[in-house]
Amino acid sequence: MAGLPRVLAGAAMLFRDGRGRVLVVEPNYREGWALPGGTVESDAGETPSEGARRETLEEIGLDIEPGRLLAVDWVPGTARPPLVAYLYDGGVLDEERLAAIVLQEEELLSWRLVERADLPAHLPGSLGSRVLAALDALGSGTGTVELENGHRR
Repeated sequence: MAGLPRVLAGAAMLFRDGRGRVLVVEPNYREGWALPGGTVESDAGETPSEGARRETLEEIGLDIEPGRLLAVDWVPGTARPPLVAYLYDGGVLDEERLAAIVLQEEELLSWRLVERADLPAHLPGSLGSRVLAALDALGSGTGTVELENGHRR
């Protein structure tokens, strides 16, 4: 096993409000914004959907079962091993759920709802492309989108 390649797995949830804006969070450990989610604890037997649910509960205090898998993205590694990123539909959050958000202060500074047109400025690179592709999949009702570094294969 020691000679086998290592790949990280990450999982996140795509939440929207009633106007279609996307919920993003501001980490305190790096520049920019992200979606609720994080590293899948695969060594502990956690699946990507379990990881997305756990990370969402830890980061924003909402215990929500992940919906359908919207996108899978292969992100090549540079300073870290390659990443397989899973993006699940978190659904539409009503005003009551949005008001119930409690940030994990150890990792997050703030959250906000962002219009689709403003997502590239908040979520640059492969994450931004992944979210836009997932929104397209939601809007068209198509299946899971397969991506490589944020771009359709």
